[in-house]
Amino acid sequence: MLDLGRLRALHAVAQHGSVGAAAAALGYTPSAVSQQIAKLERETRTTLLERRGRGVALTDAAHLLSATAGQVLALVEHAEVALEEQRGAAVGELRVGAFATAARGLLPATLARLADEHPQLDVRLVELDPPDGLEAVARGELDLAVTHDWVNAPLAVPEPVSRVRLGVDVADVLVPVDHPLAGRESVAPEDLAGERWICQPEGTICHDWLVNTFRGAGMEPDLAYRIAEYETQLALLAKGIGVALLPRLGRGALPDAVRAVPFLPTPTRRVFAVWRTQATRR
Repeated sequence: MLDLGRLRALHAVAQHGSVGAAAAALGYTPSAVSQQIAKLERETRTTLLERRGRGVALTDAAHLLSATAGQVLALVEHAEVALEEQRGAAVGELRVGAFATAARGLLPATLARLADEHPQLDVRLVELDPPDGLEAVARGELDLAVTHDWVNAPLAVPEPVSRVRLGVDVADVLVPVDHPLAGRESVAPEDLAGERWICQPEGTICHDWLVNTFRGAGMEPDLAYRIAEYETQLALLAKGIGVALLPRLGRGALPDAVRAVPFLPTPTRRVFAVWRTQATRR
């Protein structure tokens, strides 16, 4: 009889590519994952992992068993959903991921309401960028994620994932209070030519949106300051450094030394909740 926990460990290694990454996803130590797979090797009398340099690689037998393990884990989830439906109550653990401003602007009130209305529901929250949250849902590590994208920087949704649109989040151009554009009713891309931008690091959706928007207008933005935390961006702006484009969700009150100016055409990012399609009834 194959142990479900050991199959889950092997499947995680196959999904993430290493024992360390699988351990991080499962919330275990790497040694615990290695021990689970070693026990599975003894149970199946099959070599599942081979040493390759400093890492490990799955054998052909391991790939075969991992694919079957994925089907088994999907059936287990189906059974859990059926039992929860029969109970007719929101119970058990709900693993949620959300991007930073949603975790700050949407989730506190939501979690408080869930705790009040469904005391048997054990909600666990982790902050993740939208692509990471989407992948975690697709792999089964999260039950639900709050993600976002922009029209000109869409987020591809894999086939086993469903989503529902929660709304839109408007972004404004933020400038120091003494900036020449601080008193304008609105600004367009051409008004911002030559500005030194504070933006998200390369590879993030907000970074891609900014680059695509200005390249679409025939300009290359000067990305002088690449800062992940919005609070740090605001701190720079308050000292008269750069300009930025920040969404309103979770932004909070602006410092007195910073002004928000509407950007035209109005930039909006679409906010979604995503989950595995096979868990829709849950």
